[in-house]
Amino acid sequence: MSARNWWLMISVGLGILLNPLNSSMVSVAIPRLQNVFQLDYTGVSWIIFSFYIASSIAQPVMGKASDLFGRRKIFLTGLVVAFIASLLAPFAPSFAWLIVFRIVQAIGTSMMVAVGMAIVRIHVTEKQATALSVLSIFLSGAAAIGPFIGGVIIHWWGWPAIFFINIPFVVVSFLLSWRNIPKENSSLTVAPGTSLRKWFDWIDGSGILLFTMGLVALLIGLLSAKSSGHIALGNIIVSLIGLALLGVFVRHELKATSPFIPLRTFAKYPAMTWVNVEFMLVNVLFYSLFFGVPSYLQMVRHVSEYQTGILMLTLGLCSLVTSPIAGRWIDKSGPGPALLVSAILMTAGSVWLVTLNQSSPVISVCLALAAFGISNGLNNVGMQAALFQSSPKEMIGVASGLFNTSRYLGTILSSLLIGIVMKGKFSFEGFQVLGIILTIIALSLVFMSRRRRKSGELQKL
Repeated sequence: MSARNWWLMISVGLGILLNPLNSSMVSVAIPRLQNVFQLDYTGVSWIIFSFYIASSIAQPVMGKASDLFGRRKIFLTGLVVAFIASLLAPFAPSFAWLIVFRIVQAIGTSMMVAVGMAIVRIHVTEKQATALSVLSIFLSGAAAIGPFIGGVIIHWWGWPAIFFINIPFVVVSFLLSWRNIPKENSSLTVAPGTSLRKWFDWIDGSGILLFTMGLVALLIGLLSAKSSGHIALGNIIVSLIGLALLGVFVRHELKATSPFIPLRTFAKYPAMTWVNVEFMLVNVLFYSLFFGVPSYLQMVRHVSEYQTGILMLTLGLCSLVTSPIAGRWIDKSGPGPALLVSAILMTAGSVWLVTLNQSSPVISVCLALAAFGISNGLNNVGMQAALFQSSPKEMIGVASGLFNTSRYLGTILSSLLIGIVMKGKFSFEGFQVLGIILTIIALSLVFMSRRRRKSGELQKL
């Protein structure tokens, strides 16, 4: 791979790591924020959920914008937005303002994630799976070591440091990206004097609003039920409103001349739809483990936070080591074999969780973490490669944005799953039930992977 391509991947990688870093790093700041702003756990947890919701909506929106206005412009703008949010958040006068800056930060970092993969897809034409493995190191590595970094800097410099830490990454990424990301011709053909109404129609503003309101209502209904520990009538009504708005959104998109999400294209390319479904399930599995194991270690096995962080590094290190190997493997054999092995490993890891008992050595949980870490390294590269294989080049920005929305939906669903299973109190019995549910999901992924592999073999014949 040429030196130019390496510098391009480093430029993009330093930008896209900000989203997973900030989504995982803040988790260790919850107790400190709870004390500073005098909130209960339900209230302070929205510092996490607001980021997930904003990211899940912003990424397909920014994917659409990049297809219209150019990926380089969107990437550089995202760096500026992330810089402003990271600079202002530590000075938030109230928790509500902190949430606002957190949402702005999610939008800025989403602009980079939504287009970063597409930039590599378009400009790195040799050994694309290897290129994706490099980017997955930035993504999965940032997510894996985020809690460890957050714990260290909060211990020494307080909670504002988790925002200030972004600034050097933003500055370096901006300088490198300005130099290394090639300029593109925008696909936007609307005349400069066009009215705001036509601009609104061109970007499908109605579709974006319907998608945003529907998804926000649905997620707020689900997350409020999870936070309160029971399902109230109000939660059901809000969730139903969200589903109704999403139904209206689907109907609108099928009729729109320039749809925000080209649903007819998804119907034309069903393989792309299945990749998103699988990726969502993969993230339900991974983040159920990512959030569940630390709580199990601390609340059930009474392991210290420091020791828990050391044990959790098994997950991140295995993922980091696997990613470059996965890139070379997928370059030679395609994504099918790697995704099948990944699904088998997640099944084995889930079964291992079920077999644990209260007298099992604490370190034995590392076997499940290692299995999920290796599978995560395979999935980060394999799923991206499968998406690129199944997506038409003209809509790769939207496809990448929706792909990352699937990631966040899986993350949110994992949190919801843990809340329902544990019923407000983390217990050993609940952890075993969680392991059984994860085993069932993992087995379904094995079936999907085998189905894709057989379908690929039939296409070759």
